[in-house]
Amino acid sequence: MQQNNGLDKNQLISFVLFTLILMGGMFYFQNKQAKEQQLKDAENKAKATQTVQNSPTKPAIVTNLNDSVKTASIQQVELKNKDLTLAISTLGGQISTVQLNQYKAYNRTTDKNDKQLLLFDKNNSTYGFQFKDKTGKIFNTKDLVFSPAQNGNSVTMQANVNGAVVQFIYTLSDKYTVDFNVKTQGLSQLVSDQKADFVWDYNVREMEKGRSQEQTHTEFNYTFNNYKSFDYDGRTTMEEPDETLNWLAVKQQFFTALIEPKNGFKNSRGSQEMIEEGEYLKKFNFNGQVDLAGNELNQDFKWYFMPLDLPLLKSYEGKNFDELLPLGWSFIGSLNRWFFIPLYNLISSWGIAAGWVIFLMTIFVKIILSPIMFKQHKLSAMMRVIRPEIDEVNAKFKDADPMKKQQEVMSVYRKAGVNQMAGCLPGLIQIPIFYALFRFFPNMIDLRGKSFWFAKDLTAYDDVIKLPFNIPFLGDHLSIFAIACTIVILIYTVMTAGNIQQPTQEGMPNMKVLMYIFPITFLFFLNTSASGLSWYYFVSNA
Repeated sequence: MQQNNGLDKNQLISFVLFTLILMGGMFYFQNKQAKEQQLKDAENKAKATQTVQNSPTKPAIVTNLNDSVKTASIQQVELKNKDLTLAISTLGGQISTVQLNQYKAYNRTTDKNDKQLLLFDKNNSTYGFQFKDKTGKIFNTKDLVFSPAQNGNSVTMQANVNGAVVQFIYTLSDKYTVDFNVKTQGLSQLVSDQKADFVWDYNVREMEKGRSQEQTHTEFNYTFNNYKSFDYDGRTTMEEPDETLNWLAVKQQFFTALIEPKNGFKNSRGSQEMIEEGEYLKKFNFNGQVDLAGNELNQDFKWYFMPLDLPLLKSYEGKNFDELLPLGWSFIGSLNRWFFIPLYNLISSWGIAAGWVIFLMTIFVKIILSPIMFKQHKLSAMMRVIRPEIDEVNAKFKDADPMKKQQEVMSVYRKAGVNQMAGCLPGLIQIPIFYALFRFFPNMIDLRGKSFWFAKDLTAYDDVIKLPFNIPFLGDHLSIFAIACTIVILIYTVMTAGNIQQPTQEGMPNMKVLMYIFPITFLFFLNTSASGLSWYYFVSNA
C-alpha cells in the first residue's frame, strides 16, 4: 500500500537534495535518491467509482427527501460538554456541527488562531447507512427526516420508513467521545440484503497556517487485526477488501474525526481529492460494509472528535490511537516518544516560554553529543597539523599513479593516528536526530499557537518577510529563522573549509563546493518547515 511520507512536494525535493549532499560529503558522493510515490492513473477510476455511488437513482420504496424537504422544517439539537459542542440535524439524523471548545482555528485575516475550530459545519460532512431494497433500488438514511427526542446529553433520532423504524441514539459522554447506537425495526420488510454500506463524505476544513503542510498531514488512518495493525493512506484511493477495520479516521495535522464500529467495517474503500484553494483542503469519501442480523441493523458505533495529544490518545487503552500522531517510523518514532517529548514536557513544566524550552532542549542534546563532537574537533586539529605533510605528498606524487598517491596519503594518516571515517560519525548521528525533530515540531500540539520572537506559531513557518511573488520551491515568503540558521551554517562552513582534503582522483566532486551548497539547500527546506525546527538548528549551530 502506498503511504504518505509526511513531506509536501517542495520539502521532499529539498530534503532529497539535503540528504544527497550530506551523504556525498561523508562517503564521497554515493548518491541515495528518494522516490516520491504517486498513483495518478488511479484518480480517474476513483472519480468514476464515486460518480456511480453518488448517482441520483430514485428508489421505488423510499423517496429522496433532499429534493422536497424545506429548510425551515430541519431542526438542530445541541449536545455540549466542556470539550465538545455538537449539533445533530433531523435531516439524516446525523451530526452536522462539531466544535472543539478548547481550541481555535487559524484565521488568515488576523494571522492568528482566533476562529472557532469546527470540524463539521456548513454541510461539509454527511454520512448515513445505504441499503438496497427488494426491488434492487438504493436508499440512504442521510436522505430521511428524523424526529428528535432529547434527554440531557443524549438524543434519539427516529425516522419511519414505510412501516419500518430507524433509530440513531447519540450520547455525548466525557471529553471527546460520542456514543452512536443504531437500531432498526421492521427493516426486514424493505430489504433483502444481509449487509448495508456506511457512506461518509467529508470535505476537510483548513485549520492551520501553512496549507501545503496541513494537506500533507491530512489523510486516512485506520486499524485492523483487532486493533493490532495500523495503516495510513495519503494516495488517491484506499482499498481494504480483505481486512475488517476496527476504526477509520480522517486525520489532520492536529485534529481528527474518527468512527469506531463495534463489529468493524468490511470491504472498505475510499477516495480523497486535493482541493487547491479555499477553506477546504481535501475531499474524502469512505464506504464500509456493516452486517445485518435478520435483515435488521442493530449495531453500536463511537465517534471521536479530538486533538492529537499523545497523553490523550494513549489514555484510550487498546485502541492504538497513539499511532494517529506521525512521530516517525521505528527508531525515529521511539526517539520522539521516549526522548524528545518527555524532555520537552519536563522543561516546559518549569513555566518558561516555548522558544526557550527549545533552546534548553538544544543545549541538553549538545551536552549529550559533546563526547562525539570533541572527537570530531580533535580530528580537525590533527588534520590541520598533518596538512603540510599531505600537501608535500600530493606535490611529490603529482604525476604518479593515483592509487600510489592515495596509498602514500593513507600512510601519513596511519602514522598520525588519524581515522578519516571517524569524522563521519557525528554526521551519521545527526541524520536520525534531524528527521525525528522534523516530525516532532509540526506535530507537537503543545507548540501549536505558541509564539516566539518572529514566529507567531512554532509549528508553522514564520513569514515576517512577505514576497509579492512566488519563488519555486521557496514560496512567497522568507523565514527569518531559516535565514539565520543558514547564515550560521555558512559561517561554520567557512571556518572549517580549510580542513577539507580535496580528492585527487579525476571525476570526483569538489567537496568544498558541496559544503557551500548544503546551507543553501537547507534554506529551501527550512523556509516552509516549522519555525521551531529552524530555531533549534540555529541554536545548535551557533
